[in-house]
Amino acid sequence: MSRLFEPITLRGATFSNRLWVSPMCQYSCDPVQAPGVPNDWHLVHLGGLALGGAGLVLTEAAAVVPEGRISPQDAGLWNEEQARAWARIVDFAHAQGAAVGVQLAHAGRKASTHRPWDEESGTVAPAQGGWETVGPSAVPYDGFAVPRELDADGITAVVRAFADAARRADEAGFDVVEVHAAHGYLLHQFLSPLSNHRTDGYGGDLAGRSRLLLEVLDAVRAVWPADKPVFVRISTSDWVEGGWDLEESIQLAKELAAHGADLVDASSGGNDPRQQIPVGPGYQVPNAARVKREAQVPVAAVGLILEPAQAEQVLVSGDADAVFLARPLLADPRWPHRAAVALHDTAAVPWPAQYVRATRDQVPIARPRL
Repeated sequence: MSRLFEPITLRGATFSNRLWVSPMCQYSCDPVQAPGVPNDWHLVHLGGLALGGAGLVLTEAAAVVPEGRISPQDAGLWNEEQARAWARIVDFAHAQGAAVGVQLAHAGRKASTHRPWDEESGTVAPAQGGWETVGPSAVPYDGFAVPRELDADGITAVVRAFADAARRADEAGFDVVEVHAAHGYLLHQFLSPLSNHRTDGYGGDLAGRSRLLLEVLDAVRAVWPADKPVFVRISTSDWVEGGWDLEESIQLAKELAAHGADLVDASSGGNDPRQQIPVGPGYQVPNAARVKREAQVPVAAVGLILEPAQAEQVLVSGDADAVFLARPLLADPRWPHRAAVALHDTAAVPWPAQYVRATRDQVPIARPRL
């Protein structure tokens, strides 16, 4: 058996393999008729990925409050209508043999933005369906609106919203919740000194800047079943001098484990447009490897992991316990089946009965004489 297709157990959840679907925003909810409610697009998108053989399918970021959406078209989990819509998707994915997780998120100062393919960019004005954004400090992301600094009541409300969303996620049948503390969104904004200029107990040193994330994790863990795992996605570096860095990520990972996190999803960047990222195949894996080895926690690696042999090597070398894929799976939802063939482990990923005919040898087509 290849390492990529070896099962892994976290708490009471066993994942059939270590090839997982990374959260990918779809910006496809109806912001007027059904704000934050996943629809048929999400069913087909996530259901197709579940058919492909991944051991875990994570949804896109689901906002815990309306003002936590990245765009007006983002999905959410702040009400029961959304939970029921997610349950339909979860049930279908489970029927295909995949575990399903939801990423809980709040975009903070990077909320209320236009979709990537819209003609306009930056903040969506209230008159266009946008809203006032919030953050740890009144410091805007470059080109976006100035956020309102969260006060004590606002921080308490954020913690409660994450917990309420986690409760709904359990009711919808999700196997995993992932707390999104990466890519320049609210919890990452609190972690980074570039965006957090507070002088109270939620700012200053590492303990202050990580306080909100740990309070959110505690609140989620308190309502989430003890036999189900909680992941936390972090950016291991801002890639900007004076910003959040790998050393702080290692210390944070130890605290996350102590507060009940079962796996650190190690990404990077997203909080400052000045970032200088050395992009290349597997460019984030070295940071994931250091977090795993020095914090002694389970870790998933993500970021330009493109080929089966590359994914296998990340695991064989001990750099991570699982790998998340995104764009390769958009291009080829059957990537897990292709990987199983490439790694000579074809029995590891069963094909749906309806698709088995695609695995049979085809009659060669005779070449015409020239």
